[in-house]
Order: sequence, then structure tokens, then C-alpha cells
Amino acid sequence: MASPANVLRWSPSPSPSRPQNYSGGSLFPFSGTFSSPVPLLNRRRGETSGESGTPLPPEADAVFLTWEKLWVFVSGHKGERVPVLSGLTGLAQPGEVLAIMGPSGCGKSTLLDSLAGRLAPNLSQSGDILINGSKRILAYGTSAYVTQDDVLMTSLTVREAIQYAAELQLPSSLSRSAKRERAEEAIREMGLAAVADVRIGGRVTKGISGGQRRRVSICMEIIKRPKLLFLDEPTSGLDSAAAFHVINRIAKMAASGDHMTVVAAVHQPGPEVFDLFRSVCVLANGRTVFFGPPDVAPEFFASNGFPIPSLKNPSDHYLKTINKDFDRDIEEGPEAELTTTEAIEILVQSYSSSMASKQAITQIAKIRELGGKAVRKRRQASFLKQCSVLTRRSFVNMYRDLGYYWLRFAIYVALCLCVGTIYYHVGHSFGSVQARGSMLMFIAAFLTFMAIGGFPSFVEDMKIFKRERLNGHYGVTSFTIANTISATPYLALISVIPGAIAYYLVGLQHSIDHFIYFVLVLFSCMMLVEGLMMIVASIVPDFLMGIITGAGIQGVMMLNGGFFRLPNDLPKPLWRYPMYYIAFHKYANQGLYKNEFIGLTFPKKQTGGPSTINGEEILRDIWQVEMGYSKWVDLGILLGMVLLYRFLFLVIVKMQEKGSPMLKRLMVRAPRESTSINDNSS
Repeated sequence: MASPANVLRWSPSPSPSRPQNYSGGSLFPFSGTFSSPVPLLNRRRGETSGESGTPLPPEADAVFLTWEKLWVFVSGHKGERVPVLSGLTGLAQPGEVLAIMGPSGCGKSTLLDSLAGRLAPNLSQSGDILINGSKRILAYGTSAYVTQDDVLMTSLTVREAIQYAAELQLPSSLSRSAKRERAEEAIREMGLAAVADVRIGGRVTKGISGGQRRRVSICMEIIKRPKLLFLDEPTSGLDSAAAFHVINRIAKMAASGDHMTVVAAVHQPGPEVFDLFRSVCVLANGRTVFFGPPDVAPEFFASNGFPIPSLKNPSDHYLKTINKDFDRDIEEGPEAELTTTEAIEILVQSYSSSMASKQAITQIAKIRELGGKAVRKRRQASFLKQCSVLTRRSFVNMYRDLGYYWLRFAIYVALCLCVGTIYYHVGHSFGSVQARGSMLMFIAAFLTFMAIGGFPSFVEDMKIFKRERLNGHYGVTSFTIANTISATPYLALISVIPGAIAYYLVGLQHSIDHFIYFVLVLFSCMMLVEGLMMIVASIVPDFLMGIITGAGIQGVMMLNGGFFRLPNDLPKPLWRYPMYYIAFHKYANQGLYKNEFIGLTFPKKQTGGPSTINGEEILRDIWQVEMGYSKWVDLGILLGMVLLYRFLFLVIVKMQEKGSPMLKRLMVRAPRESTSINDNSS
């Protein structure tokens, strides 16, 4: 282990103000020398390497993130690969905030996603992304990513959302009171105390503002104090004062004993926010225009003929200079013919041959040679704790979200009132046989079909799950178990009350055991359709396409359920084998038919022979029900399919997680593959 005296150094301008004369490479970062892979403490603005910079202790977990010759491609219409990022090289250091800047479409978010291992499947990459000088996977708790879109559970209050995040991410060894105190501290740090008990709000109710939602998203990720933090547009939706306080708090957190490495993609920071960054990476068309401390950027642009006008925000000037969307003359005067494209080319070429670029490459090479220790894995909540917290959170969300179950409950009551009044006291005539069969089929098929009404709410849950899953908050199994447990009481309520209305208004068999069986079949069908829609949501994330897909699948199953076309009349081989046995409506219909008709006797219409017909004969001759097993077997099959559908959902999500990285690796044709740095297993 290297001694504390041997530290990585870089020496920018010692002047606390922006330098007015460009003096070459000494003003750029990484101009010092290496003697050890021990990470450095953050450098305060205005300090030289020999001033108050104190090295990190050798035992400190810190992350040096470097990327070298990083290319990202998107597949074109004709199969060609179009570069999105072109050979980028840079690094982010512990204790500092690196800002990735540039106009819209320059590749900021793509670079951030690439560094975080979150590239979309249609993108491929090549180059090296290294952690502490070597290819390694960051364990749980060492990295976090705050997305540009604030995907939050809208029914929770700000305090509840952050407290649930603390309970999920912090280890079980911490007491609940300690986790709540950590959550309260994060709320105060982000200036959310005034709205702590206000619901986040969404499509139904108005809640907190967009800027406050942004701060909640950041709170939920920094609560575990990650060693590497990625921020995509952290100041989006914030006013200048809020943006300054948020970035200032993150910068202080990075500079404290946490030794956090922060990489933020920012669009157009104000001057106060810009002064908080320790390094900036300016991109244009996927290429590096400048990389270094913000103190040096004015002289770099000025030396290439683009000086900052007096009293102008530097970041505004940089973006105006390289914004190709409105390609026009940069300045009036002798260089009026200079276009934005030409300006970008000048800056890119100047940077690639500058001392700054060479010194960055040198430092990256030395970090690679010297290597560094792996970052220790953080402890997280136990599996049972995750299930408990997720169940409580999901239960509260379902209770408060009217569209999840309560609206469906009201519609189910209305539908069952309609069924009950249409088939009111159906009686025991021969005509009641068809009426009973139609009513039971409607309950098993069309009533459960309404379960797709909660699909939009579940899609929102899936978005939250995917965001939290990518950050390693919990596993797929705990989410599946928690969703199943929390939904059970609501589905049971929907099955019992509307089911009782329809059952007793129609006048079906009055014994309590028959009614219990009726409710159990209805509940099983509800759970089945919920599981089916979970599978659809994991494959088709768009709620409109998902509803259409789920409705289509259920429609096909209904046709094969044995009512619209009797089993013996179904065409073979496809519809009778295997579709008839795959459709859960078969077992629901047959179970309800056996429950209702066995034990009843009806008068016959035909003259001659027995004047009555019993339920067993009706089931065998009219409905063509399989009588070789009891109704409880049908119920058991339905419950088994409930578990099967939930298991299929879990397997599909797992396969997507495992298959996406494999697909990306197959798409990379360059000789060197880049390295993903996220470990989401939990």
C-alpha cells in the first residue's frame, strides 16, 4: 500500500479567478506527476497541488473512472453503423464533479449511458471503460444513476418516497429510526422540508413541482452515498437558485469523506453552477471540443479565436459557438464566413493536439499501469426486508391510486348488478340451464377481462421497477412476491362483494360452500389475468399496445374456453390441442359448471322418458364437461397457473437482463469491447 504522501496530483492555475492569458499546457489538468494509485482528495478552486490538498487515506474506497477511445454506434437503415460518439477519452476523479456539456444531440446522455453501462440495445460501443485502472464490475451500492425523466410513485408523499428508498437501500443492520433520520437529512439537504408531506402527484392529482420532483429523484439515489454518481440533467426544471443549491450540495458531498465521483450531463448551467464544476467535458457532434477545468476553458476558446464577451455566461458562449442546429456566422466582421461546422472542426483539432489531451492520455495510462483496489460492496437490505418494504409501499400505492383497483371495483359492482338483475331469480326451468351457463361464462370470462383496466397503473409500476432495479435497489423476485401479496386483498375484495351481488341475485345454489368455491374461482381468474398483464407489460412497455395485446390474448382464450364452441366441436389440432388446454377459461368454466349443476335437477322439454334431467347429465351431454375429476382439480389447476404466470414474468425479466448485455456484445464488431460497470444482482 502506498503511503499517504504519494498521491496523484494535477496543478491547474493557482489563481482563484479566471486567467486572462493563455500560457499553454500548465493551465490544463493532469499536469502533475504520479507516484501512487492512491486516489486524491478533491482540489478546491484556487489551490495548487502543493497547497491544502490532503490525500485520501489508503483504506478509502474511491473510484477513478476513465474512458479511452470510446466509440458508440447506432445501426442505420441500410445496416451501416453511424457513429454517435467518436473516440472519446477522459476521466472522472473522486471528490470532483465532472460536467458533460454540449448542445442538444451532441452525445451527452449517450456518453453518460455508456459510462454507466446502460446503452440501449440498438447501440453498440467499443473502447475501454476502466474502474481504478482495470476492467471490473462495480458492486452494489457503489454506483447510482439519476435519469433525466423523474419516474416516481405519484401516490406517495415526498417523505414516504425517500423513507422507502432508505429502507430498501440501506443495510438491515441499521435500525429503522436510523434510516428515517438519514431520509430526513436528505430531505433537508435538498430543500424539500416544506413539501415533505405533500404527495408527489401525477396524472390524477397535482402534487409537487417539476423541480421538486427532480430533487426527490436525486435524494432517492444519494441516500446510500454511492462512490460513483451519474446525473442526467440534474438541473432540469430547477430555477437558478435551486440549481445552485442542489449542485453545491452534491459537490460538498463529493468533497467530503464520501470521496464521491460525480459525472453529470448538464445542458446550460448558470455561471454560479458552472463555477462548482471541477472539470468540464464539452462535446459537439459526438467529439471532444474541450476537456479540463473550467478555469482553463476561456483561454482555450480565446486562443482559437472565440473569446468570451465581457459579462457573458461562459457556458452560454461555449454552446452558442458549437451549436450546429442553427448553423450561422459566429461573429460579425472579418471572420463572418466562419460557420459553426468550421468552428467545431477548429476546436476539435486544436484540442486533439493540445497539451491537455496528451496529459489526460498520460494520466489514464498511468492509472491503468498502477491499477487500484476494488471498491468494496455495500451491504443492502435483506431479501425478507425488501419483500416487506415493497409490499407495504405497493399496498399504499394501490390504496391511494383510484385507477388501480377502486375504479375497477365500482365498475365490477355495477356489472354484477346488471348481471344480477338480468338473470334475477333464474329459477329451475329447463331454460334456466342455458341462462346459468351464460351467466357463469360471463363471470369467468368477461368480468375478469376488465382486469386489463389496471394495466396503465401497472406499466407505471414497471417503469419504477426498472429504474430501481438498474440501480440495484432490490431484485426481481422480491418485486414479484411483493406485488402478488399487496394485490391479493384488493382482488379478494373485488371477488367477494361484486361476486356475492351477482351470485345471490341470480339465485344460484345457496349453500355457503358453493358460494366460497364460486369466489375462489373468480379470485383465481383475477389473479391469472393480473399475471398475464404483468407478462405483457414486461414485453410490451407501451400501455396502449399492451392493452391491445392483452385483450387479444384473452379474446383467443375465451373462444377456446368451451362455451362459444363446444369442446368436441373445436377444430384439431390447433384449437383443441393445445389451445383448449392452455386457455384458463376451460378450467374456470368447467369448475363453475360442476359447482352449480351437480346436485340440481331440471324438467325436460321432450315428451317420453324421464321427465327430469340431473346436473351430471347436463354437464356431460350439453356442456361436454370432463367428468373424470372433481371441481377442486379445476380450481387447483387455476391456482397452479397463477403461480406459473408469475414465474414466467420473473423468468422473462431475468432473461431480458441477461440477454441485453449479450446482445450488445454481439453487436460490437470492433476488436476491443467496452466494459459495463454496473452490478444489479441483488
